[in-house]
Amino acid sequence: MRDETFRTLGVTHLVEHLAMSTLPRLHHDHNACVDLRTTDFLASGRPEQIVVFLEAVCRALADLPLDRLEREAGVLAAEASEPEHPTIGALLSRRYGVAGPGLAPWRGPGADRITPQAVQEHVRRHFHADNAVLILSGPPPEGLTLPLPRGDRPRRVSGGPSVIAAVPAWSQECVPDVGLGLHSDRHDDVALALAVDVLRERLVRKARHEQGLSYEVALDRCRVGGGQSERVLRVDAREGEERRVAELLWNEAQRLAADGPAAAELAEEVAAAKEVFSNPRHAMADLLRLAEAELFGESALDPQEWLRVADSVTPGQARDAFASAMDTALLAVPDGAEPRLSLPDGSPLPVGGCVRSDQLPRGKVFRPSPLQRLFSAGARRSLLVLGDDAVAMRDPDGDVHAIRFDEIVGVEAHGQGRVLFGRGGCVIPVLSDLFSKTAPLVQQIDQVVPGELRYPVSAYWTDDD
Repeated sequence: MRDETFRTLGVTHLVEHLAMSTLPRLHHDHNACVDLRTTDFLASGRPEQIVVFLEAVCRALADLPLDRLEREAGVLAAEASEPEHPTIGALLSRRYGVAGPGLAPWRGPGADRITPQAVQEHVRRHFHADNAVLILSGPPPEGLTLPLPRGDRPRRVSGGPSVIAAVPAWSQECVPDVGLGLHSDRHDDVALALAVDVLRERLVRKARHEQGLSYEVALDRCRVGGGQSERVLRVDAREGEERRVAELLWNEAQRLAADGPAAAELAEEVAAAKEVFSNPRHAMADLLRLAEAELFGESALDPQEWLRVADSVTPGQARDAFASAMDTALLAVPDGAEPRLSLPDGSPLPVGGCVRSDQLPRGKVFRPSPLQRLFSAGARRSLLVLGDDAVAMRDPDGDVHAIRFDEIVGVEAHGQGRVLFGRGGCVIPVLSDLFSKTAPLVQQIDQVVPGELRYPVSAYWTDDD
């Protein structure tokens, strides 16, 4: 998914569905999935079954049934899947904006607004033999062929995706769990990995066992490219206790950054890792990790190397690695939660969110109708401004959102109205039921925004969406 744009969001999932739709009924385990990093076609069974499955998938990718686009778009709308947990997606979007891994929480235009040309171009660039890795749990079965076309491996940004939020902040999000996101320039930072594991265990003990606030404390790692990664700790909360959970998570993270873990805590996490690596079922996970490293040109430690490094990590090294990561910390809390959070110097933790502006630009002003302003204080505060190179909105809360024309990633047409999506996460509705006499603004938008970024609202979205 990270190889898509906002305008083509969902095209990889659509390719996967089109390919799988060509397979006959199979009587063994098989599936396919799309996440931020890879598209996987999976099967288990007898060697001859694997031969049939892999060949069928490769032939389908080489000649997709584009006549099924409309039907598979409907299937995707019914599936409504997400590549990451909503809390992870929200944090990735705050970190990277509406691009690359930051696309995770966005729905985009809808699968029914993806053109056959976009599907064909995506397949040509990504679904070929030079951008694929085969993983087998046994020797290659007899008769195995992989009839994928050849191609050029996509060029990826060596330094990783562009970061738009690199300093600590917190934001309210439409998410079910509290989440702490930490950025690392090294995906194989063993000291940081151990420190985050220690934090997770401390939260399990305090949030669940001691205070009864939470059931699950989950730890996820997302490799985002260029050797970089995001580590996300998610903590669910008993209804009404989201604020306390957010404060507990933040304060425990601050304490670990200041004091570091105890030697016994590190030893416990190394022992746990040894148990995981010694489990025979972990072999496929190791193969997948090494295969991805080959595919993306990244380094990878095998389990023995990882454990060797882990055995040498000191509490001071773990503390320093975690403290450095906390310099990038982003905290997401469910809507409505108002935690009291501070930085080490006692100052309030800044509020993050979409990239807002300090002031409105100069330009033509559009306001809600006089009747709306008469009955609504929020409407009296709201307005749109068409500037020389941007559209800005002051929302009912008084916050200013601005999107430069060259940072627009999508324009959704609602009849004569438009909804603008910005690279920094701002969304500005230019709609007649919110603002009056916006025809000149709509005309300007249509003139300056490239036609390929404009699309009619999906037939699958409802008014509530």
